[in-house]
Amino acid sequence: MSEAESNNDDPEIERINLRISQSFREVVDETWRERGFNSRSEFIRYALRESVNHPEGAGFWKDLAISEAQFDDGESRSSEEIKAAYGSDDE
Repeated sequence: MSEAESNNDDPEIERINLRISQSFREVVDETWRERGFNSRSEFIRYALRESVNHPEGAGFWKDLAISEAQFDDGESRSSEEIKAAYGSDDE
């Protein structure tokens, strides 16, 4: 656990709640592990920072929301397809 996660007395650190479907949480968990993050929280903080620092990537978040809805409807895409679409193939 990072120092920021364990320091509950830091006034700069604020806890937020995020509601997502269980199926999407499973995808998020698989993703952070595959990409070498230490925790789900670390991955989500990274994703949020990237979204704020690179607003041109906002289309990614729209696609992600659409993807979650499709996943819930049984119309999912493989992680390989997603990686190829966004150029994040680590190989």
